[in-house]
Amino acid sequence: MMALTREFKDTIQARAQRDPAFRDALLAEGVDTLLSGDVDTGKAVLRDYINATLGFEKLATATGTPSKSLIRMFSRTGNPNARNLFGVLGELQRQSGVQLHAHAVK
Repeated sequence: MMALTREFKDTIQARAQRDPAFRDALLAEGVDTLLSGDVDTGKAVLRDYINATLGFEKLATATGTPSKSLIRMFSRTGNPNARNLFGVLGELQRQSGVQLHAHAVK
């Protein structure tokens, strides 16, 4: 995976802050990407979403998980366990007001 430039990350963050539809799509894309089996990309998208919205400190307070642990979970080498990952996803949905649902498609 190619490293993203700081300018690109700043562009994503700025757009997410001003465009609610983009912000919601970013959250959905992160989860969809995880469900498709591309865990590294899914974590990267969710990391961008977290940075662009509530931030790791606020997420840490809301989930009871230390911010350093959350940052590590969503890092390139992080390997979150299911309980922590789904706890974070639940909190992101609560904070955003978006409810995500999986649908079976053939």
